[in-house]
Amino acid sequence: MAISDERQRIMPMPVDRETGKVLDYKEAVLLTNPTNPDLKGEVDDKYFYATDNKDDKVHGWVSSTNPPVGFWMIIPNDEFRTGGPYKQDLTSHVGPTVLSILVSRHFAGDDLVIKFQQGEQWKKVIGPVFLYLNSNSSAMDNPTILWDDAKRRMNQEVANWPYDFPVSEDYIKSNQRGIIRGQLLVNDSTTTLVPASNGYIGLAPRGDVGSWQRENKGYQFWTKTDARGNFTIENVISGTYNLYATVPGIIGDYKYTFDVQVTPGSSIELGSLVYNPPRNGATLWEIGVPDRTAVEFFVPTPPSEYNVHVYQNNFESIFRQYGLWEQYSVLYPENDLVYNVGTSNYSKDWFFAHVTRNIGNKTYIPTTWKIIFNLEIVDNASNYTLQMALAAAQRAELQVHFNDEKVVEPHFTTGKIGGDNAIARHGIHGLYFLYSIEVKGNLLVKGTNTIFLTQAIATNPFQGVMYDYLRLEGPHQ
Repeated sequence: MAISDERQRIMPMPVDRETGKVLDYKEAVLLTNPTNPDLKGEVDDKYFYATDNKDDKVHGWVSSTNPPVGFWMIIPNDEFRTGGPYKQDLTSHVGPTVLSILVSRHFAGDDLVIKFQQGEQWKKVIGPVFLYLNSNSSAMDNPTILWDDAKRRMNQEVANWPYDFPVSEDYIKSNQRGIIRGQLLVNDSTTTLVPASNGYIGLAPRGDVGSWQRENKGYQFWTKTDARGNFTIENVISGTYNLYATVPGIIGDYKYTFDVQVTPGSSIELGSLVYNPPRNGATLWEIGVPDRTAVEFFVPTPPSEYNVHVYQNNFESIFRQYGLWEQYSVLYPENDLVYNVGTSNYSKDWFFAHVTRNIGNKTYIPTTWKIIFNLEIVDNASNYTLQMALAAAQRAELQVHFNDEKVVEPHFTTGKIGGDNAIARHGIHGLYFLYSIEVKGNLLVKGTNTIFLTQAIATNPFQGVMYDYLRLEGPHQ
């Protein structure tokens, strides 16, 4: 089975799941007596093979017959998918099963469930997708021959989009679509505008900032900016949209001030646009990298009773493992994580998920992490800002205290948030949250300060959050 150039492997048989041991949920099965003895001790779970929509263009299988046959799912365009480029979904898994999931709540929760009001009318063209079969006798010794051929065909289908063969009047042909061009720049507290390079920018139905990741009824059209922040969005179906963007290394979401009206055959030049990301003061310290994931933080090895399938040169194999959430209680059996700004290293000292602690007998308790930092000067009359970006949340409530953990009411709480289940489903992100938390200067002191982060809801091992990035900013400027 092949998901990408790096994620390719010999898979278990369906019977191996039947003879295996079901773990914490039915999708995860420990292979105890597999047909292929090399796989004994591995966990099989279809969620290991999930991927972001932006990376899911072709996946499938190569048979062990002579000659080998490849069976591939090709998704030539994402315009009909829900949730934007970072929405994750299933691909291929044991069966052999090949999926093209078009609408789902995976890695998102109820926000991506399509809901209708009484009498509401709705129409949307979903697809087409392309099923491709190939064969080559030389693939007996080198099955990647068929994978490489499938990628070539995928590129051909992407170039052919939108297709000209559908006869439905609801499927919009290329000559009835529009094109958008422009440039995105970033102004993040500097005197120089910086190109928003390698960002994702797209048109989606009108909504609030960041609403595209929860949008599920309309079409979305996304592309990547180049090194200079230039972008071209082609083949846009006529309609009224908002323009949104995310930029690597920059917190938050961009939204263009005005609606974008696309008509058949239109060519729209938006010129240079400027994103002013959330910032109220100079950076005093930061933890992590603002990329909408927790991949830069410490991800442990799974429990020793589970063998690990290792992919070569693939970062996803680090977190696409079973039982990682259990390792927090192993590493921190009594005292919770403490991070010292200036001496701690987030890649080693910041656990990738803020989860509950297992104290035995399937009993779980809240956990409180501490960030300890020093301030040489404090302006008690001014306000500071804690920028807190979350990469995922599952039925969690994150409470924040400054220097006094015993205060009954937290200085800030997210309330109960999230349902993406990314912790249990071996993801490194789900839906994105950003909180700009105002910190009154009189809550801080000259010298040593402590921020307490409490994940307050603890009824199962999968509740928690993943942080994307934290930054303390100085007095408002």
